[in-house]
Amino acid sequence: MAKVKKKYVCQQCGAESPRWQGQCDDCGGWNTLSEEAPETIFSQRHDLQSGGRSLVLSGLNSVTTLPEREKTGIAEFDRALGGGLVSGSATLIGGDPGIGKSTLLLQAAAFMARRGLSVAYISGEEASDQVRLRAHRLGLGDAPVQLASATSVRDILTTLGRGDAPDFLIIDSIQTMHSDLIESAPGTVSQVRASSQELIRFAKEQGTALVLVGHVTKDGSIAGPRVLEHMVDTVLSFEGERSHQYRILRAIKNRFGGTDEIGVFSMAEQGLEEVSNPSSLFLTDRDENITGATVFPALEGTRPVLVEIQALTVRLASGATPRRAVVGWDSGRLAMILAVLEARCNLSFANCEVYLNVAGGYRISDPAADVAVAAALISALAERPVPSGSIFFGEVALSGEVRPVAHMPLRLREAAKLGFSSATVPSGSHNEARDMRLSTYRTLATYADYALGRG
Repeated sequence: MAKVKKKYVCQQCGAESPRWQGQCDDCGGWNTLSEEAPETIFSQRHDLQSGGRSLVLSGLNSVTTLPEREKTGIAEFDRALGGGLVSGSATLIGGDPGIGKSTLLLQAAAFMARRGLSVAYISGEEASDQVRLRAHRLGLGDAPVQLASATSVRDILTTLGRGDAPDFLIIDSIQTMHSDLIESAPGTVSQVRASSQELIRFAKEQGTALVLVGHVTKDGSIAGPRVLEHMVDTVLSFEGERSHQYRILRAIKNRFGGTDEIGVFSMAEQGLEEVSNPSSLFLTDRDENITGATVFPALEGTRPVLVEIQALTVRLASGATPRRAVVGWDSGRLAMILAVLEARCNLSFANCEVYLNVAGGYRISDPAADVAVAAALISALAERPVPSGSIFFGEVALSGEVRPVAHMPLRLREAAKLGFSSATVPSGSHNEARDMRLSTYRTLATYADYALGRG
């Protein structure tokens, strides 16, 4: 009998190695290789043209109906999903511990169960009594949700297969599930992959809307093999800080809708509450005499969100090393904006400490925030407040040119709806919002001269 060869699998990226080593060659992670049993090779035949079934091929012009969606009863959740849950789909939702994943899903499960849909909640981390206590605390104790505490995929599928399959199935979490066909511990790459495959196959065959809860690593990515995100139809990321009341549900992948959509929630005593106007979370009560504060209309999917950008500069004694601190924005992009202000606008930050903050704990990756950041820095350096009721957006090139950005009408309409009356935008922008006055600039130096009163 041939000797079974051992293999070691990285628990972060899924790469395989014939021997153990301290560092993974693929992802560079330390102490991530774990021994796992080799997967069974069910066939060694090389004749692949026999023994299979014939497939029916169809053209791209075949008639296709849009998938029906079931509303979860939480508008922000439905928005991130693209309109609701699709029957037979698999959704993966990840987030930090305690961020509210189980609470959100329990609220959605209770609403759907009250509408007459069959809902099953399988917890691998908590006992059924713990889930029941949370439901009573949230005022959902009377919802006809079927609870179970289990970690064996075989037991779960056997139980669900005895009667009618549920319309909505929640697995909390996929890292706690295990299949007895794989000889490895729960949470390993092989177990997560095999367990997910069995559950997703059940959902596709029975038309069940499946939601898998996933753990995240310290860098915020979903733990386990990357193939898990490819197997599911939708990937949602639940973001937020425990010190802040808001939570953002972000769509990273969606086969049935658009990506980069977000749902915004606030954590309250009765669970997660929807925030219909996210801008109210990220705009503070602004004082007209405060310098270094500008408002930027960020865009998340199709939703504009107004956020406040705050800058502070502190002059140092000659010879001291200035500090640069950023919260909510890319530090590399701040360094670029400071370089452009020095080289193209004749402003000196060499003897100043620079602090930049996005209010409310919001994180911005949109390059359209360049002009808003630059305006906040100029205001802080010159100690001159920006005009009240004004927004700023535009991308800044290394040449100092202010370039147009996408979805300008959406940004302007949202600002006008919230009472803003003027906007500093790139040259050539069209005013598509009533009662909104546009100030256009082709270069950042032109705006700096105007803001500093240099003519």
